[in-house]
Amino acid sequence: MEVKEITDKEQKREISTNILNSLPEWFGIPEATKEYIDNSCNLPFLAVFEGAKPLGFVSLKENNKYTVEIYVMGILPNYHGQGLGRNLFNEVLKWTKAHKYEYLQVKTLDDSHTDSHYAITRKFYLSMGFRPLECIPELWGEENPCLIMIQYIQNDK
Repeated sequence: MEVKEITDKEQKREISTNILNSLPEWFGIPEATKEYIDNSCNLPFLAVFEGAKPLGFVSLKENNKYTVEIYVMGILPNYHGQGLGRNLFNEVLKWTKAHKYEYLQVKTLDDSHTDSHYAITRKFYLSMGFRPLECIPELWGEENPCLIMIQYIQNDK
């Protein structure tokens, strides 16, 4: 497995489309999925490959000079639980440190929602060192309460 930074917009579109469309339990709202794909083409983008086959990706969005956000992340379903998310996240950490960010943020579905897939997502982010910051129910609508999670990035100074 190898993680690479992707700069070609069409390659980003192809990878994100294939992976997000394989994850309807997380990305089941077509308009939202299209927005993730379209925006990811213009954002920093890392992908994990087995040979030439992309198995997962993450796109990153700068919120301000201190904070970058995991905008969207996905791993093909057949590769869940095999450490690819962890490997991809470790490369994200290296990238954030190289770009001198102090905080990493991610938005996910709050635990007040009973979705079992997002319970797995929250567990993953907790295991990666994220901590819940705030739930903003109105951000995505009352039926999809948004949990903001953050992580302090220890940079060598």
